[in-house]
Amino acid sequence: MAKVVKNLSVDFLGVHFPNPFCLSSSPVGNCYEMCAKAYDVGWGGVVFKTIGPTSFKVDEVSPRFDQLPKEAKPFIGFKNMEQIAEHSLEENLRDLRRLKEEYPDRVLIASIMGTCEKDWEELAALVTEAGADMIECNFSCPQMTSHAMGSDVGTNPELCAKYCAACKRASSLPLLAKMTPNITDMVPCAKACMEAGADGIATINTVKSITDIDLDTKTALPIVNGKSSISGYSGKAVKPIALRFIQQLRTGIEDLPISGIGGIETWEDAAEFILCGATTLQVTTSIMQYGYRVVEDMKDGLMHYMQEQGVDSLMDLVGVANKNIIPAEELDRDYIVYPHIDEEKCIGCGRCYVSCFDGAHQAISFDSDTRKPSVDTKKCVGCHLCALVCPVHAITKGDVVLKEGRSGKIEDKKPFSRGWVETM
Repeated sequence: MAKVVKNLSVDFLGVHFPNPFCLSSSPVGNCYEMCAKAYDVGWGGVVFKTIGPTSFKVDEVSPRFDQLPKEAKPFIGFKNMEQIAEHSLEENLRDLRRLKEEYPDRVLIASIMGTCEKDWEELAALVTEAGADMIECNFSCPQMTSHAMGSDVGTNPELCAKYCAACKRASSLPLLAKMTPNITDMVPCAKACMEAGADGIATINTVKSITDIDLDTKTALPIVNGKSSISGYSGKAVKPIALRFIQQLRTGIEDLPISGIGGIETWEDAAEFILCGATTLQVTTSIMQYGYRVVEDMKDGLMHYMQEQGVDSLMDLVGVANKNIIPAEELDRDYIVYPHIDEEKCIGCGRCYVSCFDGAHQAISFDSDTRKPSVDTKKCVGCHLCALVCPVHAITKGDVVLKEGRSGKIEDKKPFSRGWVETM
């Protein structure tokens, strides 16, 4: 593939990012050495691991990570029981100063978390003095041991507003509110933050979870002296949840500035977050699997996508998908797209037949002699479960027909996407 060079820089809340890729506030940005290495390999920004008040003592458990596997895939999702930065406030502030002095052209975002208004004010003032470019209020960590901190705060609009206002009293820096997905509707809390002075929203933080139960010890993983706890779930598996919340935020609060987080591992993931309305992107679990250099692939892929789309600025792609994601009741229900089975590609495994019979509408027949499936259009409803389970991608979208009694022109319909082969 030929080398493509595009300008990946973005301006977000008045701050210039050389590219949209940032470390999220997490174990991957826990000290000067880690953040400096990330800058050196090309990350555009760092959200330093959340800094707390001196009154809160971090005391971590061991072990504190777990992964969720599926069949041959060992790392679908990731469970993290880690808390905020374990270093002293003085050490964290020293690292912030050093990072900004040595990397003045890279963005440094200070994530903070307090237990009361006084804590939030003091922390906001201290990280401002240390040279941070932006502040992120962590209202969303799901494994804090105090109900005055973390995701319990992020479900309370009054507390969100109170703490955002406290930060704005102490600092003139742009302010991000990092929201929790452990809530039915994020919009009320996000609105409360914005009305109280926040300049944008960062989301999502991790999802409260239990990933696995050990069948021998009868407790969740990881096991800490025979016990475990509910804690944060991240990785590729949470991407659909993150995109859902970002879409709802952009629908509920027009042109809301968003820093997107949650399952970003590839350039395609990055592009999806941008199209859904995120301007900057934060990454953790992918780094924990592949290291900081994963950003090279994400940047390269995103530049090729920009070339393909004919755009010179990433800002031209932000939120483009929002208008195409509509309430379910507004979707066009007038037509059916039947599946098309490519007999040359088909290996006769019967997966489509089994899935359709046991999990859908019994619309596929299977000839045991020829080992070839066929579609009964009188029963088929066009759900395309068969295409999703086919291991060799032999099933594509075929004929498009209007449902009985519906009017309109088939040529006006747009049932196909980039990922499908048209057979019409």
